[in-house]
Amino acid sequence: MTRATTVRAVLAAAVLLVSVLITLTMSPRLGLDLQGGTRMVLQAKDSGTAKADRTSTDRTLEVLRRRIDSLGVTEPTLTRSGEDRIIVELPDVQDPRKAADVIGRTAQLTFHAVTGPGAPDTEQSDGARSGGAPTLPDEQGRPLALGPAALSGAGVKEASAAFDAQQGAGWTVSLDFHKDAGRDWTRLTGEAACHPVQDERRRVAIVLDRQVISSPQVSPGVACGTGLPSGSTQITGSFGADEARELAVLIQGGALPVPVEIVEQRTVGPTLGAAAIFASARAALIGAAATALFITVVYRLFGALAAVALAAYGVISYAALVALGVTLTLPGLAGFVLAIGMAVDANVLVFERAREEHARSRRTSPRTSLRTSLTAGFRHARSAVADSNVTTLIAAGLLFFLGSGPVKGFGVTLGIGVLASMFSALVIARALTETAARSRFVSDFRGVNGIASPGRVRTWLTRRDPQLMRSPHRWLLVSAALVAVAVAGIVVRGVDLGVEFTGGRLVEYATSRPVDVETARTALARAGFADAEVTTAGAGDISVRTGSLGNDGEHTLRAALAEEGGNTVKVRDELIGPSLGDELRRNALIALAVAVLVQLGYLAIRFRWTFAVASVGALVHDVVILVGAFAWLGRTVDGIFLAALLTVIGYSVNDSVVVFDRLRELWAKARDRPLADVANLAVLQTVPRTVNTGMGALFILTALAVLGGDFLADFALALLIGIVVGTYSSVLTAVPAALLLERTSKAPPPVRAGRAARSGAGRRDPHDNGARV
Repeated sequence: MTRATTVRAVLAAAVLLVSVLITLTMSPRLGLDLQGGTRMVLQAKDSGTAKADRTSTDRTLEVLRRRIDSLGVTEPTLTRSGEDRIIVELPDVQDPRKAADVIGRTAQLTFHAVTGPGAPDTEQSDGARSGGAPTLPDEQGRPLALGPAALSGAGVKEASAAFDAQQGAGWTVSLDFHKDAGRDWTRLTGEAACHPVQDERRRVAIVLDRQVISSPQVSPGVACGTGLPSGSTQITGSFGADEARELAVLIQGGALPVPVEIVEQRTVGPTLGAAAIFASARAALIGAAATALFITVVYRLFGALAAVALAAYGVISYAALVALGVTLTLPGLAGFVLAIGMAVDANVLVFERAREEHARSRRTSPRTSLRTSLTAGFRHARSAVADSNVTTLIAAGLLFFLGSGPVKGFGVTLGIGVLASMFSALVIARALTETAARSRFVSDFRGVNGIASPGRVRTWLTRRDPQLMRSPHRWLLVSAALVAVAVAGIVVRGVDLGVEFTGGRLVEYATSRPVDVETARTALARAGFADAEVTTAGAGDISVRTGSLGNDGEHTLRAALAEEGGNTVKVRDELIGPSLGDELRRNALIALAVAVLVQLGYLAIRFRWTFAVASVGALVHDVVILVGAFAWLGRTVDGIFLAALLTVIGYSVNDSVVVFDRLRELWAKARDRPLADVANLAVLQTVPRTVNTGMGALFILTALAVLGGDFLADFALALLIGIVVGTYSSVLTAVPAALLLERTSKAPPPVRAGRAARSGAGRRDPHDNGARV
C-alpha cells in the first residue's frame, strides 16, 4: 500500500468513526413538517410613532419570546429574518388561533384614574384619539370618563393567574410592580381613595388595547392619600381560567414596540409528519439499495466497493447535518435522498475513465497494471468531478440565499450532501479500490474487477460508431420543437402558481367519513365559502384553497366540513399574505436569473465563452420544458417545485461540464482535426458515464415518486422530468449549439496538452482520443 493510499485510509477511518459517534449520541433536529406544529412569519409594521427597523424588531422578538414562554409551548423557536420579519416555530401547536391572537396583539396596558361617568352612547371621545382623556365602556358596558394614563404595562414586573378559593373571588390576576411603577400605583390608588365609597371616582380603570378589562373599587380600608402598597395587587372580575391566563400572558409579555402582521402561517399535523418520515426513509433505503445493486452489476467488485463508500457517505452526511444543528425538513430529507444518487456520479466518472485508460494502455503495453489505470482514472476525472460538483453547489447556494423555509433547508442538505459525496468518492472509494487493485486475483480476472472490461454501452458504441454531430442543426430543431410544445402548454393551460406565489390559504383535512369533492364544495358554499377551490389531496383527504381567510374563518370552514365528514382533522395549513406572495414570486424569478448568470460566468471562466453560452442555452431549454410539462399536467408550481427546478439547473450544467471537459481535452490534442469529429468522439466517450449516472439518479427518484407519498410526488416528478430532459440537452442541445457558435467565433482552439499530435484518418474507436505520440 502506498503512502497516499494509507493516508486516505486513515483519514476515511477517522471521519467515519467521528460520524458514527455523532450518529449514536446526537438526535436530529426535526422541522415542523416532520414533527407537527405551526410556523408563522410575522412582519413588524410602522406604527406611526415607531419605525420597524432592526432594533425595534429585535425588541419585538424578545417580547414575543416572553409571551410564548408563558404559553407553555415546548421548545419554541424564534428568529429574526431580515430587517423586519420574525419567524416563530411552535412544535405540537395544531390550532394557531389562540397563539396568533396572543403573540400578535400589541397589548397596550395602561392604568387610569376614573374622573366620573361618561356621556351615554359615547364609545370613545376625541380626546382619546388625540392622546387626552378617553371615554370607554367598563366591563359592564357603562361609559367611564378616564383621566390620562398614570401607569403603563411596562411597569409591571410579573403577572400570574391564580384561583382565589379563600376570598371567593374566582380567577384573579396578580400584579407585581417595579419600584418606580409601584410608587405610581400607590399614588394613583391613594388619590382614588379620597372619594366616597360607591363613587365612580373611587375606581381605577385597567385598560388593555382601549378596552376596560377591570375597574375595581379601591377598598374602603384604604385611607385618602395612603393608597395600596406598592408591592402587588390583584385584578378581579368575571374571569374564566383561560381568560385569566391569557391576560397574565399579555401583561407579563409587555407591549410590542411596533405592531406585527402574520404574513405566513403553516400548520402540519403530527400524523402527516410521521408518514413523511416513514415514506422518505423507505424511499431512501429502497432507492439506495437499487442504486448500489446497479453499480455493483455494472462495475463488479469496484462497484461493490463504491456501494460501501455510498453507505459511508450516508453516515457522514447525516452526522454533518446533526452536528451542525441543521433542521431536517421534508424537502431536506428529499435532498438527502437525492444526493445519494448524485454521490454515484463521481464514482462513475472515475470508473469510466479508468476503463478508457486501461483499454488504451493494454493496446500499447499489455502488462499495464490495473492499479495504474485506476490511478490515471482518478487523475483525469478530477477536473470533471470538481466542475460538476461546483455547479451543483452553486444551485444549493442559490436555494439557501434566495429561498425561504423548507426550500432553504433543501439547499443546506443538498450542499452538505455534495461535499460528503466528493469525500466518499475521492477518499473512501479511492482508498478501497486502490487497495483491492493491488491484489493479483482482482487484477488478473477481468470479470471480477469491473475495470478491465469496457462495458456493454462502450462496446456497442465501438461497433456502431454513430456520427451524432454530423448534422447539429437536426438536434437543435428537435430541441426547438420541444420548447415550442412547452411554451404552448404555458400559454394554453397556464401555470398553476401555488399559494406561496399568489397569497391566500391552503388547508388539507382528513375526515372520518369519505367526502367527495362536490359534497364538500356544496357544504362550504352553504357556510359562505362559495369561492373556495376544493380538490382531493392523497388518501381521500380534502384540500381547500381560498383567498383571504383568517383563523376564525378557517375554524368555521372546518366545522362545515365536519357536518359531512364527521371528525375532521387538519393535517396541513398554509397561509401566505399577498405582500409575501408577491415577494416570493419576485424572488423566484430573481433566483432563476441569478442561477443562469452565475452558471454562465463560471463556465465562461472555466471553459470557452461558446461552451458557456451553449450550456446556458441548454439550461434555459430545460427550465422552459419542465415548466411547460407541469402546465400541461396541471401540476402546482410552488416553492418545492422551485427547489427541484434549481436542482435540475445544477444537474443539467453538471452533465454539460462533463462533455465539454472531455471536448476541451481532446481538441487540445487534435487541433488539426474537424471540431465536429472531435465533439462526436467526446460525446461517445462520455455517453457511458451519462447513462450510468442517470440510471443511478432515476432509481432514487423513482423510489421517491412511488414510495415517498403524495407530499413528495410533485417534487420527484419534477426531478424525473428535469433529469431526463437535462441528460438529452447536455449532449444533443449544448454540443450542437457550441459547434454552431464555434463556426462564428474567431477564438483559437484550446492550448494543446502534451506533445505534438497528428490525427489519424478513417474510422476511429470511441476509446481513442485522437492523440498520437
